[in-house]
Amino acid sequence: MARIVVLGGTGYAGRHIVTEAVSRGHEVVAVSRSTPSDAVEGASYVQGSALDAASLDGVFDGADAVVSALSPRGDMTDRVLEALRTVIAALDGTATRLGVIGGAGGSLVAPGGPRLFDLDFPEEYKAEAQVGIDSLALLESTDAGLDWFFIHPAEVFGPWAEGERTGHYRDGGDVIVRDADGKSFISGADLAVAVVDEIEQGNHRRERFTVGY
Repeated sequence: MARIVVLGGTGYAGRHIVTEAVSRGHEVVAVSRSTPSDAVEGASYVQGSALDAASLDGVFDGADAVVSALSPRGDMTDRVLEALRTVIAALDGTATRLGVIGGAGGSLVAPGGPRLFDLDFPEEYKAEAQVGIDSLALLESTDAGLDWFFIHPAEVFGPWAEGERTGHYRDGGDVIVRDADGKSFISGADLAVAVVDEIEQGNHRRERFTVGY
């Protein structure tokens, strides 16, 4: 059993990760700025913010993994990188792994590139995609004292395309995962399966990977 802390644990990706981790018997702490109205049974909840290190005092102690599922929206617009820097500072030099959920925009469309972001990427999503790209660059700039992994969900991912938990997904390495029809999709529940698998198996040390069907 691992102790897993999920930042943004009441958001879309975060709640799925909390649910999946609890279902596998892990000790899960969900951190959010507000009290959840639909708490996951078996998880513990802490009211706090990655922007305020004092509010997280002791929360990371003994954690095997901390997962950042922070969304660059609302009052976190333009502040996700600041929050990530705070978390990196807290975990650097410890045995705790840091997982970060990014977006599809930084995924390569073929081995060697280019990125999805560079090919007619929708203008309305560019700002959020850039946060994911910058988050990965921040992780890649850290030294070996931080053990991290970064996950790119498929192109279609979110509450508007919920899908179901199948327990299956494909790992595309750097390259976005598409099905035989060229579609790129992953449900929130199966994205969570990939996250918890990575925590349990440790296949991606200080590297990114993509997931989809």
